[in-house]
Amino acid sequence: MTFINVRKARPTPGDVHVNAPLTNVAVAWWQTQTNYIADAIFPIVPVAKQSDLYYKWSKEELLRDEAQPRAPGTESAGGRFAVQTDSYSAKVEAFHKDIDDQLRENADSVLSLDASATRFVAQKLLTRRESTFFSKFFTTGVWATDASPSTKWDQASSTPRSDVDAGKLKIQETTGFTPNVLVLGPYVLRALRANAEVRDQFKYTSADSIDTAMLARFFGVDRVVVPTAIQTTTKEGAATQTTSFFAGKHALLLYSAPAPSIMEPSAGYIFNWSGNTGALAGMRIKRFRMEALASDRIEGEMAYDFKVVANELGYMMNAAVS
Repeated sequence: MTFINVRKARPTPGDVHVNAPLTNVAVAWWQTQTNYIADAIFPIVPVAKQSDLYYKWSKEELLRDEAQPRAPGTESAGGRFAVQTDSYSAKVEAFHKDIDDQLRENADSVLSLDASATRFVAQKLLTRRESTFFSKFFTTGVWATDASPSTKWDQASSTPRSDVDAGKLKIQETTGFTPNVLVLGPYVLRALRANAEVRDQFKYTSADSIDTAMLARFFGVDRVVVPTAIQTTTKEGAATQTTSFFAGKHALLLYSAPAPSIMEPSAGYIFNWSGNTGALAGMRIKRFRMEALASDRIEGEMAYDFKVVANELGYMMNAAVS
């Protein structure tokens, strides 16, 4: 009996194998990239469907004074907790890297080729997600209040704690919740480390030793987060290539719920489409054959949606430093 090995030039969906080990490699790379913060600010909601509705709290119904004195033998005053709905749509973002047969045959380590391609694909997806996060949340016109310090924090006589306190009071007065997260661009962090008000608080500590935990105590928030991811801002082929931080010179004060709940507000949510076959932590990596190209393709996908849930819980400090 003769066996014939048939290789399909065009794999069908059933021929594509979702490779869990490759996905694990991507997630391990993701977790080491602490400069990416897009998944670290708001509660993550794993969702089985790519798009659907979710519930939102009603601030007005929650905060209104409606309890009344009750006379003997009469009913108590009653009310309702109004719940609104909004929608999400987890758009799929994808990127691939092909490994051609000639390169594979000449490589010293076949495994390192797959791992390197997987990390390359993962970084492209992370960069895309970080870009989406900052364009969605870290800009003016998104939150209920946009402000800019009257005296920039890198200038003499500036008062960063007073500026942040003003934002905290605004959110507290509007919502009843105390902001718990402060996001600072790297330039803002550098300015605060040298700021006279901050230095006076930590006068026996060198500027370089002032970390985010110390600043969190200084500003009275649970977390200070400093994103350090960068992106290339010039077109491919340009004579001079430049890069910049996503976060720029801004600061964002907000309240982020510890976990998603219809009974507790949050400035924003992240909806990860966990129902995307083979997805792990919002990302999946596939490896399949591209016979027409004489290559193996490493392809990655992420499916998510960033949503502003309660814009009153955010306070944007634009251009906090000069």
